[in-house]
Amino acid sequence: MAAAMFRSLLVSAAQQRPQAPGPGGTPREQPPAGPAPDTLEAQFSCPICLEVYHRAVCIAGCGHTFCGECLQPCLQVPSPLCPLCRMPFDPKKVEKASNVEKQLSSYKAPCRGCSKKVTLAKMRSHVSSCAKVQEQMANCPKFVPVVPTSQPIPSNIPNRSTFVCPYCGARNLDQQELVKHCMENHRNDPNKVVCPVCSAMPWGDPSYKSANFLQHLLHRHKFSYDTFVDYNIDEEAALQAALALSLSEN
Repeated sequence: MAAAMFRSLLVSAAQQRPQAPGPGGTPREQPPAGPAPDTLEAQFSCPICLEVYHRAVCIAGCGHTFCGECLQPCLQVPSPLCPLCRMPFDPKKVEKASNVEKQLSSYKAPCRGCSKKVTLAKMRSHVSSCAKVQEQMANCPKFVPVVPTSQPIPSNIPNRSTFVCPYCGARNLDQQELVKHCMENHRNDPNKVVCPVCSAMPWGDPSYKSANFLQHLLHRHKFSYDTFVDYNIDEEAALQAALALSLSEN
């Protein structure tokens, strides 16, 4: 993401650079229509990863283009939406963007580090090994809040809000969506998998595989832990607190 942020700053600066006047102070004529070298990389960047397209694919309905790997999680859900315009689409009508691939092989753009002209198809591999780019990324400013605050910046906070399907890798599923997704898509999957909800808990075992994951989901995760659980205490203390609360209510 640091590389993407750095590139977006360069593109923005290039777009805002004033045009030098021609002789006599008259505006210079605009060059023939075509992609400008300093904005080519941005024009051919995936809106998800913000890098130059890799194995580009196109959604037939809305026409938006993404890296094949970036779009893959969207294809794993029952009713996929375009990540850019949120329009529903048929996963069977996602096509290889052959025209984009041809353009990536024909256009060249300067590396944002060493300024060497590189074909867009090879830009990713070049940037990953360019010493100038790595140096620039190392000197990027660290994250600071937009508004000054006395609160500490949180770090190393585990994600207990969304989960990854342990069967197919579909991402950004909340607990209820995970249950629904697995029941609709993996009801007959015999594989033993690690429960992503349990493994995200302080007491969870990230190596334990459930013998019957779907039954585990239905019986163990009908409610959200956030409603009932204090993550600052261990499982035994949480159980005792729940028992005490249930006795007091009765």
